[in-house]
Amino acid sequence: MNSENVLKGFVVLAFAGAAAYFRELLGPVAVLLAVMVLDYITGMIEAWVNREMSSRVGVVGIIKKVGYLAVVAVAVVADWVIQEAAGKAGLDAGGINLFGLIVTVWLILNECISILENLAEIGVPLPEFLVALVKRLKKSAEDKGGGSPAEK
Repeated sequence: MNSENVLKGFVVLAFAGAAAYFRELLGPVAVLLAVMVLDYITGMIEAWVNREMSSRVGVVGIIKKVGYLAVVAVAVVADWVIQEAAGKAGLDAGGINLFGLIVTVWLILNECISILENLAEIGVPLPEFLVALVKRLKKSAEDKGGGSPAEK
């Protein structure tokens, strides 16, 4: 067996393990990754159109995206701690990654707003109902999660 097949097998095993462990969180995290890439691309296009493109802006964007994943990881750890503590106390927490899911959905909506803002900056006409809908959904996620840190 060559090393390329071993690497492919390891990647498949890692994704299968993550899917089994995170269950309901895998889909939203995959969507988050997709919208993060789309936001980065539209942000770079917007910077190029406005002649503000620089490698520093690109690197800062990537660092922010890595930070988003760190926030999701912290929320997943919080879910795990709560589930473990509940299990030790003889309670069933249901095994749901509630904080991880709320944080991931909030970040997805945040990225969608940023994508729409980038597109508006480069002159793409946007249906106003779509902008309002995404902002309303983000507000709803904030209300369910206790608000955003910027509000406190």
